[in-house]
Amino acid sequence: MAERVGVYPGTFDPITLGHMDIIKRGAKLVDRLIIGVTTNIAKSPMFADPERIAMVEREVAALGTGNISVVGFNSLLMDFAEAQGASVVIRGIRGVTDFEYEYQLTGMNRQLNDRVETIFLMADVSLQPIASRLVKEIAVYGGDISKFVTPSVCADVLAQIAASGGPRGN
Repeated sequence: MAERVGVYPGTFDPITLGHMDIIKRGAKLVDRLIIGVTTNIAKSPMFADPERIAMVEREVAALGTGNISVVGFNSLLMDFAEAQGASVVIRGIRGVTDFEYEYQLTGMNRQLNDRVETIFLMADVSLQPIASRLVKEIAVYGGDISKFVTPSVCADVLAQIAASGGPRGN
């Protein structure tokens, strides 16, 4: 029986508890899960690619599972999945808006490579409101993000804000 390889792609800027939930659950569905850290050209990342990769590697290592690896990529998702030997892409869904976007993306991806299936995992109800974009916004304005990210990611975000001289409250 062939090894089932899955890819969970994202910018992870920063990685949140919602991402970690999908990673833990996704790792149970495949023999090997590859977290693909990429740059979305439509977003302005807080962290550089190497910083995000290192952050995700650190958080994944804390899970203590042996079947998860982290790989940076800057290509079409379907090309990356094929290069990794993946037969499935795992995507997290928080709500209807995510589903509409992911539905369209999955249709395009199927046109590019119909040998790779997409699996949608609903985020845990308690984690559904969490979005990296909102975590960054809350942090920039001095809000508490500790409910949305691990303590080490919280420290990374606060350090990045301090280093950039960004606004902190009113």
